[in-house]
Amino acid sequence: MRADPLCQGPVPRGRLRIYLGYAPGAGTTCALLGEGHRRAGRGTDVVVASARTHGRAHTAGLLAGLEVILPVTIPGEGTAVAEMDLGAVPARRPQVALVDELAHRNGPGVRHAACWQDVEDLLQAGIDVVSTVSIQHLESLRDVVGKITGVPPLETVPDPVVAATGEVELVDVAPETLRDRMARGYIYPAEPAEGALGGAFQAGNLAVLRELALRWVAATLASGPPRDRPGGRDLGGGHARERVVVAIGGGPEGGVLIRRAARIAARSGGDLLAVHAAPPGGPAAAGRAALAAQRRLTEALGGTCHQLADDDIPAALLTFARAENATQLVLGTTRPPGWPHCGPEPASDRG
Repeated sequence: MRADPLCQGPVPRGRLRIYLGYAPGAGTTCALLGEGHRRAGRGTDVVVASARTHGRAHTAGLLAGLEVILPVTIPGEGTAVAEMDLGAVPARRPQVALVDELAHRNGPGVRHAACWQDVEDLLQAGIDVVSTVSIQHLESLRDVVGKITGVPPLETVPDPVVAATGEVELVDVAPETLRDRMARGYIYPAEPAEGALGGAFQAGNLAVLRELALRWVAATLASGPPRDRPGGRDLGGGHARERVVVAIGGGPEGGVLIRRAARIAARSGGDLLAVHAAPPGGPAAAGRAALAAQRRLTEALGGTCHQLADDDIPAALLTFARAENATQLVLGTTRPPGWPHCGPEPASDRG
């Protein structure tokens, strides 16, 4: 909590509510603005802090009747970008701020690199926030989504930011309906829409993305803290908490292993521990940058990182796993150049 200069008392942290979709055009922005209208109609002080309509007329029409905080214009290379005015929104002091696309990456010169960090400032200021995110932009699923669509998402949000809200509502729509919207030009203009229908928006791809979203929401609800469940009951049946240890070495496979371990831990509400074991003296200079990136990824997914120094690396990993009461140990190997990939990721690990 922070002190409120007007009333000299603590300001309770705002609450975050999220609409989750599985593909562009699923309707999360419409759901966001629709909730804004409902809350405003009940007398709640609501402002639109950020709404990204992407030129969709129906979505843009939902802004009518809502107070919109104008964005700030940030000069860019050859073009200017409009970003949420992080000074104007807290100064306006609304009860609720609508902030679209939680995973959005801000342009250069903005206070924070990503929208979810801007939202944290609003929550700290005591403002409730309603936002949106696509399952494709959850950090733990980045590699899986890349395999499904052929294009890894450039913008991501750490899973714990979304999972910790306790208020995630899935905006569900049948893949056939989504393809129909695309074909009618409701999502993309004609030429990009045609490419999308033959690529990422193929029915099979959409069905898998939808399944990912359903599984992620179910796992998040199942692993939430007891106080967030009806009656405060612990649905875990008294079982020991899962502790998933993943061994990292700075190799190219590290990100995939970390995300896979994070998904395993998330399904049971368990802990994620990444460990790097190397002979005394630490990793070679060439691998330090990669290891640092893997540590940042682990922390973004809510895990912790550990360093071991031992000449016998397998024994060190096993000793660490036993000491931490690990329930699962995730290991990987680096394939020699030219070796074929063994196939797609098992369906049982998708989400």
